[in-house]
Amino acid sequence: MKQLEVQIMGQGYLLGCPDGGDSRLLEAVERVDTAMCKIRDAGKVRARDRIAVLAALNLAFDLADQGSTTPPPTATHDGVLPVVYDPLLASLLKRLDVALSDDGRLI
Repeated sequence: MKQLEVQIMGQGYLLGCPDGGDSRLLEAVERVDTAMCKIRDAGKVRARDRIAVLAALNLAFDLADQGSTTPPPTATHDGVLPVVYDPLLASLLKRLDVALSDDGRLI
């Protein structure tokens, strides 16, 4: 297994990569970096951990839609995907807000 040094939102990471997986890993890094930068640039969220959680949820939402017959949602003017109300997702977001509310620190 080799290691690749990548940048996500200006932060350097050293990631393990299986042989022959360079291009897939770099593509995944690009998707994550793009998703996180869109959220950061919208200016509504500043903490890296919250940006990462929102980006992960948006990417997971995209993946779930790939198996669906309905077309995926398009990004709004600020680059953030609209979220369809789902009680389970709402509960998860509320729990994340409570868990992260006391932090107040940028990672």
